[in-house]
Amino acid sequence: MSPTSTRGRPSSIAELRAVAQPPEVRGRRNAEHWTASLYLRNVSPYLTWLLLKTSISANGVTGLMILVGWSTAAALLIPGIGGASLALVLGQLQMLVDCCDGEVARWRGTSSPAGVFLDKVGHYTTESLIPIALGIRAAGFPFDVPADYLWTTLGFALALVIVLNKALNDMVHVARANAGLSKLADKQGESEPSQRLVARLRRVARFVPFHRLYHSVELTMLAFAFAAVGLVIGEPLADRILLGALLPLSVLALIGHFIAIMASKRVRS
Repeated sequence: MSPTSTRGRPSSIAELRAVAQPPEVRGRRNAEHWTASLYLRNVSPYLTWLLLKTSISANGVTGLMILVGWSTAAALLIPGIGGASLALVLGQLQMLVDCCDGEVARWRGTSSPAGVFLDKVGHYTTESLIPIALGIRAAGFPFDVPADYLWTTLGFALALVIVLNKALNDMVHVARANAGLSKLADKQGESEPSQRLVARLRRVARFVPFHRLYHSVELTMLAFAFAAVGLVIGEPLADRILLGALLPLSVLALIGHFIAIMASKRVRS
């Protein structure tokens, strides 16, 4: 049993922050979503405080995150801006709960590979279910067979590309582990491409960061924005424009991600 596993409830939010949000957590380059850095980490200790008053485990909190993520995708099945609005709120809530599971684990000293695995399950499944739901929205209700199968197929295709893109990062860790290399540090230099051309293209991509559109938060924001546009031009058309734009951009992001990995130090011995 680790020394921190017997720690009781925090006496103050400041004490909770000191343990649950250490500098190495707040300073991570990749593991923190921009919403966490912007405001969620300011809010999450208050929810973590309440969770620590219960018997729920850190893995249990991760389970709640998974359910909220799935509910986000399900909300998009509600036609119109109402469903998109609900998905937008649930997408933010999922990220908030995602902050809290790690904070509960760090306070109680119960971090484990199982928690990391469940976190991956939550993000992979949510970010594949959302594009599938977008495909169903684009097809409209009820389906016209077989014409609307085009949109549901595009939704499934987008889900596949997003999952493949997410999996590339995990493939790097697996490849390094199998090669007997050390774990990558979560810092900028490790991911910088060594080839000048690729490095320049990567810097250009930062000005048009379409490769960042495929997280659940960004996807729900886009769904809401296009649902608002749909109030003017019609819902199925707006959803179809969104899906039609996201799929080719996701393929481009996947190719660029692969090239950036192969050109970086991450897969070099």
